[in-house]
Parts: sequence; C-alpha cells; structure tokens
Amino acid sequence: MKSMQGMSVLITGGGSGIGAGTARYFARHGALVTICGRRADKLQAVAAEIGPACLAVVGDITSDSDCSRIVDEAVAHGGGLGALINNAGNMMRGPITDMTRGALLDVFDTNVVSAMILTGLAVPHLEKTEGAVIFTGSVHTRRAYPGASPYAATKGAVEVLARVLAAELGPKKIRVNCVLPGAVSTELNIRAGIVTAEQQVVRMKALEDSHALGRIGTEEELAEAIAHLVCAEWTTGASLVVDGGLALGISNF
Repeated sequence: MKSMQGMSVLITGGGSGIGAGTARYFARHGALVTICGRRADKLQAVAAEIGPACLAVVGDITSDSDCSRIVDEAVAHGGGLGALINNAGNMMRGPITDMTRGALLDVFDTNVVSAMILTGLAVPHLEKTEGAVIFTGSVHTRRAYPGASPYAATKGAVEVLARVLAAELGPKKIRVNCVLPGAVSTELNIRAGIVTAEQQVVRMKALEDSHALGRIGTEEELAEAIAHLVCAEWTTGASLVVDGGLALGISNF
C-alpha cells in the first residue's frame, strides 16, 4: 500500500459532504490536499479547519481555463500530484417526459465531461508519481430509482470510464477506480432544490431500514474507501460499493 504521508491529492467538490470529509481524512494522514469548488465560503471554511496542509481553489470545473488552473495550483501546492479524486457532481431529477436537452447537457458536463477533462490534464503529473484517479459513482447504478434517470446515467458513465481509463492508463502505471456510495447525508439534493435541509434529515432517516446494516453512511466511511483505492497498488478498474448493503435491495415482505 502507498502511504498518504506527503501525497499531493486534488479533490473536486471539496467544500462539503464526501469531498470535505475526504480532504480531512487525507490531511489527517499526512497528505497535502487541494480542494476546489465554486463556493468560496465553503472551501475556505474546510481549508481553515484543516490548516496549512489544505489549499482551497475557487473555480468552475465546467470551465477549461479553470480546470487548467486548478490542476496547476494543486501541483504547486503538493509538489506534484499523487491522486485526483473526481468527486464534484450535480443532481437532476424528474420524469423523462420533462427532460430538456440543455438541462441534460449541464448535468453531464459537470458529472462526466469535466471529470474527463481534469483527468486528462492530471495524467502527465500522475504518471510521474504512478498515481491514481478516483471517480465517484453511485448506488444508482445498482438500484433503479424512478425520476433519477439523468443522475443515474452520469454515474453509469463514470463507472464505465473508470474501467476504460484503467486499461488506457495502465501502461503509464496510473490506477483508475470508482467508489459507489450508498446513502450519505450531503448537500447534493439540497443544492439541487429537491429537498430542504429539514426534509433531508427526514429522508435520510427513512432510508435507514433499506440498508442491511440499518443506517446511512458517513463521510469518514467513504473517505476510508477512497483512500484504500488511492493507496492499493494492484487495484485498478474496480468499482467498490460502499453502501451499508443498500444495493442488496432488502425488502421486509
């Protein structure tokens, strides 16, 4: 296993949720972490909590110039790049009859295209360190939730991307994997306007019995899984389901 000590790690969507939890976890284990996102206040709060090991970079990953700047700043902060964690994402829900081309392209741009662009920019740096790329997938590729087709489609895309890029980048000694979270309380649905913060609490509570382990997950538990995939030197092209048994489809009748 690789050590996280001194590793330079770039995490997109690092201002909250799984991204912020992963930044804390890596920094606690000695990594030099760069987090990026569009909300300066969120990023700066996480960076201030972590300390000098964390650099906050405000930027929009759907902008090519911002993507280049984000990677450059991560390389400068960490003295190279050992891991790229493509965690940023948007949620979109609704019936298929209400979909518009523009809205679909927007969610694919953030969740899929931007991650591909960042990965391409990171490759020359990751090749030097025999580093890793992580895509954040979802249990949506294991269970079908009506009305979530746009989000599920993007998560299916990044899961396949992890396998294809693992084959493509293997000769460069770059490992590519995908982590598939189950229910974790993040701001994703709140930001998308699907639920309020109060409704999110109720929703997460209601999901507990759908998990074999009887509870939702934590940011820390996802961070542990991501760290394993980053550091496991003979694991590539893998999809690691970390969902407390949600994908098992447990029924009480």
